[in-house]
Amino acid sequence: MTTIAREDDTDAWLDQPEAGWTPVTPTQAVSAGTFVSGDPGGNRLRVRYFRRDHDGALLAKVWFGPGTQGPPGHAHGGSMASILDEAMGAAAWSAGHAVVAAELTTRFRRMLPLESCGIVEARVVSTDGRKVRTVALARAGSSRAIPSPCECRRRT
Repeated sequence: MTTIAREDDTDAWLDQPEAGWTPVTPTQAVSAGTFVSGDPGGNRLRVRYFRRDHDGALLAKVWFGPGTQGPPGHAHGGSMASILDEAMGAAAWSAGHAVVAAELTTRFRRMLPLESCGIVEARVVSTDGRKVRTVALARAGSSRAIPSPCECRRRT
């Protein structure tokens, strides 16, 4: 993940869409007051959502602030899993599936230093009746290797 030196630089990075991205406000699944994205200027998680134009994938730019600390100097795994979960839920709701998580599986490949920025990509990969399968990938703010794959089975 990318570390940005100053707070105003962090917000500027979060707010700036990448080429081919359109800013979006996810549905009621992601609203004011949620643990993950409910405090856009706070010291925990700062999240901005986008839709990628060419394939419709939901993307989130995220900053892990001091309020996400778990191990000294690093983000708590729960904070990382929570943004993956919210992004997958938002992708499902945006696709017309009013769901909640039934099972969440993630693999943390390395520790994440506090004040890191990253990009989460989430999408619905299959549906079967009330079952909706979503996946998300978290990566550094640049196009480096993907550190945290996540999969979620959701139910309506």
